[in-house]
Amino acid sequence: MDEIFKQQVYEVSRLIPKGRVSTYGAIAKAVGYPNHSRHVGKAMGGCPEDVPAHRVISSSGVLSVPEFQKRLEAEGIVVENLRIKNFKKLFWDPMEEL
Repeated sequence: MDEIFKQQVYEVSRLIPKGRVSTYGAIAKAVGYPNHSRHVGKAMGGCPEDVPAHRVISSSGVLSVPEFQKRLEAEGIVVENLRIKNFKKLFWDPMEEL
């Protein structure tokens, strides 16, 4: 995977505010690769510790990594059956908010 792509993914992900979530697809679109959400997921799998990977979820509002539930709940996000409650309200779209 291209190192520049990964660094761009990490930079956008670092901007997601606490208590908000974004999606793999939204981040892919923000870095100029709108059809590469799977690549974003792969990049997040080996991301540095300062990247809030727990705030990046699937477009359906479901956690891809169940272990991230506790981290999200610590930020005030309600998770039920691995699904973000009020997902649309909490969604952070980098294309609109940057």
